[in-house]
Amino acid sequence: MGVTTTAIRPMTLDDLGEVVTMETSHQPRPWSEQVFRDELAAENRVYLVAEDGGVVGFGGVLVIVDEAHVTNLLVDRDYRNRGIGQKLMVALISEALRRGARHLTLEVRKENAAARKLYSRLGMAPVGVRPGYYGDDDAIILWAHDIDAPGFLEGLG
Repeated sequence: MGVTTTAIRPMTLDDLGEVVTMETSHQPRPWSEQVFRDELAAENRVYLVAEDGGVVGFGGVLVIVDEAHVTNLLVDRDYRNRGIGQKLMVALISEALRRGARHLTLEVRKENAAARKLYSRLGMAPVGVRPGYYGDDDAIILWAHDIDAPGFLEGLG
């Protein structure tokens, strides 16, 4: 499948029904609606949704000083392999850069080869493992430094 024209926009409270439903159907330990409400209310966080007739993906990033931590990134199974995850990541990184981030980190499921490939294209490298982090899978800790360098996001659109 080709890259989608799905729109990326800020997550709102009105999106939480769809976001929580998606989170619950995809994660063994899903965040509750209240966790998402708290995240949306926090000043140092950005949450975005991918929309295609409804929410088909979402992601969030936390920025502390010059470090950005992707808190979550999820694309509905029926919309995967269309470039939506990449569009969300580029938008999250762009928002983090606007807030002063220079470095980026996240955890990814050890078994999620597609996500690991995306993060590798973004220049993220493994630095450790969190055993059992997802309950049913280990997490690989990834970092990318100097995301504010000229050309970091070139070609990722």
